[in-house]
Amino acid sequence: MEKVGDFILKNVIIIGGGASGLMAAYAAASNGHNVTVIEKNEKLGKKIYITGKGRCNFTNDSSPEDFLQNVVRGEKFLRGVLYAFPPQKTVNFFENHGLSVKIERGNRVFPVSDHASDVTKTLEKACKNVGVSIRLNEKVEKIIKEEYTMPDIGIMSRVVEVCTNQGKYPCDYAIVATGGISYPSTGSTGDGYVFARAFGHTIVDTKSALCGINLQGDDYQSLQGLALKNVGFSVKNGEKTVFSEFGEALFTHFGVSGPVVLSASSVINRLPLPSLTIFFDLKPALDEQTLDKRILRDFDKYKNKQISNALCDLLPQKLISLVVKRANIDERKNVNVLTKEERLRLNKTIKNLSFKINSLRGVEEAIVTSGGVTLAEVNPKTMESKLIQGLKFCGEVLDIDAFTGGFNMQIAFSTGFAAGNTIK
Repeated sequence: MEKVGDFILKNVIIIGGGASGLMAAYAAASNGHNVTVIEKNEKLGKKIYITGKGRCNFTNDSSPEDFLQNVVRGEKFLRGVLYAFPPQKTVNFFENHGLSVKIERGNRVFPVSDHASDVTKTLEKACKNVGVSIRLNEKVEKIIKEEYTMPDIGIMSRVVEVCTNQGKYPCDYAIVATGGISYPSTGSTGDGYVFARAFGHTIVDTKSALCGINLQGDDYQSLQGLALKNVGFSVKNGEKTVFSEFGEALFTHFGVSGPVVLSASSVINRLPLPSLTIFFDLKPALDEQTLDKRILRDFDKYKNKQISNALCDLLPQKLISLVVKRANIDERKNVNVLTKEERLRLNKTIKNLSFKINSLRGVEEAIVTSGGVTLAEVNPKTMESKLIQGLKFCGEVLDIDAFTGGFNMQIAFSTGFAAGNTIK
């Protein structure tokens, strides 16, 4: 470290050049510190490039309170740093550094260009403008600590050096911003967990989050490619509803995906999955009595047709055969001879089409990782380890995750800013 007047410049090493790491680097360098970002990939922000299907929904333009309602794990820990660096400050940061932004449905914020690369370029430009040194194609192998004695406290430990495959970097602070283990092709291969464990940190078991759901059985396979809009979607563990939302879903070769399914996966990923059942309300705007009247009208319209041909106005074609089968009705039966009991079974099936869950898609397909460095061992104001002086964590390496809509990127920016800005 060096002293400028009464200010002591610190040597800060950022491990990982993604969203949280670059924001941490910018914040620390803006305060005058000597900052180096070490990135093992050939370019910065590799995961940013695939965010939002390549368009990069980089934050959500909501108030901190509304934002926190979308945090699945870590809401209490996140509260302080989110208020200190909320979505509005993220938007201001990017606009002040030359990125034009736009707000779309659900308060999702994107670059006007629809190019995720512009988000990374803006972060890189901002970092270079404040003197951040960037090292690409360099892999951190270990972080070195030293012990020292504090009067009345005893032996303490602090970070002193970061070792890579290309050299050694003396440091006062090492900020671990390596991401989780989702999309490992982007470099998120769990390196941060290794560093954390080496210093005695606890790692909460990692799970897939924001991913598709594998279903039991095979009758869903006939629905492959079917997109459902404006449906009710819920997950139950026995009689207990553990998730419920209204929105869109998509049947796939493995089961189901789509917005409501992704959200559900983050909520249920620590529950006994094979005991869970998902339910679709295919007509959530109609109660059972109103739906029955609608069915009767359609049956009167198609009174001389088989039931498989009489539901074309009510349900997507791909769904009809399965719904009729689940209602235990012969699909060749004419609607004019259906019993009231059969009609009511049809009604209940439309309102409660169910599938048993097998498992979640693998973490390599998950948008984010659930789990990571336990929050109890990290200072929520500074992101500094409570175990080792000078070791900080930010972004997805922490046990924090949220729903889709720009929330996870904002968590990266808020925790990254806190990690860098609180170096004094």
